[in-house]
Amino acid sequence: MGLSTREQVRYWGIAAAVLIAFAWVMGNTLLPFIVGAAIAYLLDPLADRLETRGFSRVAATAVITVLSALLFITLLLVAVPLIVQQVQGLITAAPDLVARLRDALSIRFPDFFDEGSALRRSFAGMEDSLKSGGLTVVQTLLSSSLAVVDALLVLVLAPVIAFYLLLDWDRMIDRIDDLIPREHVGTVRRLAKESDEVLSGFVRGQLLVGVILGTFYAVSLGIIGLQFGVVVGLFAGIISFIPFVGSILGGAISIGLALFQFWGDWWMILAVAAVFGIGQAVEGNVLTPKLVGGRIRLHPVALIFALSAFGALLGFAGMLIAVPVAAVIGVMTRFLIEQYKGGRLYTGPERRDDDAPRDAAE
Repeated sequence: MGLSTREQVRYWGIAAAVLIAFAWVMGNTLLPFIVGAAIAYLLDPLADRLETRGFSRVAATAVITVLSALLFITLLLVAVPLIVQQVQGLITAAPDLVARLRDALSIRFPDFFDEGSALRRSFAGMEDSLKSGGLTVVQTLLSSSLAVVDALLVLVLAPVIAFYLLLDWDRMIDRIDDLIPREHVGTVRRLAKESDEVLSGFVRGQLLVGVILGTFYAVSLGIIGLQFGVVVGLFAGIISFIPFVGSILGGAISIGLALFQFWGDWWMILAVAAVFGIGQAVEGNVLTPKLVGGRIRLHPVALIFALSAFGALLGFAGMLIAVPVAAVIGVMTRFLIEQYKGGRLYTGPERRDDDAPRDAAE
């Protein structure tokens, strides 16, 4: 005897609640597994393509792993030293940048910077905080063994997890498909296919958008000669998946740095602002429509809410899964709306044929 619809809803609800509670308790412990699963998911189509060309699954996985490792090591050797150098330089130069801003403002607005004025004291306190704060940040990063261990665990475990998941990905999908109740297998497969199309299109497209924007910002700011422009540009590209935030935050930081560095040279400051204006225009009119499109079908406000909510609940790991989970919830919501509009609650009770003459007589 099969389960009634109410019982099925109850059991699935309990399973979902247990899964959410488990994720909340584990928190950032799940980070290497989430990263590994994401890598395997993104690389599975490439492994399938290699299999169609005669590679075994083991050989395809090995080739992808070796090429990915070489690419990662190359980026590590080329990009990381430059990024670390610029971050250290930014921490060291921050007090001097504030002092230069204070001097420029005191010349422009001398009445506000009299000896003992509140604004003068505020700038002095800011300089002292940055001098001690920058050293504190470096010392904290170096001495925080727990943070170092967590980072190393992600770097070491995520590729290993990705390798094994990629190796067994198709078998795992077949096994999960075999466990689906036969009564609902068609519906579940349809929803899974829609979710996969949404996720694969959005994630792969957004990764390309982030790489292109980050490279454009970093190279452009480097050509202009903005100090720490590479770090700011890459940062803006990385967070470009949050609507408008990448360009606004990256632009604000870059223009602020340009004001410190190029004070009085307004053409250089305008050039920095133009870089982010062009980046935003290209992203909104070319990159996102072509590479991402409307696949995720989520309002920007809903996307920001998902990132905030999952980040608050699960930390950084929550932010990583926020967009995929929100996309799947969107697919499920659209399915439920479709079912609702096809049901009697929406269409109303069916009219019998013998009701028509009675209504006409009335």
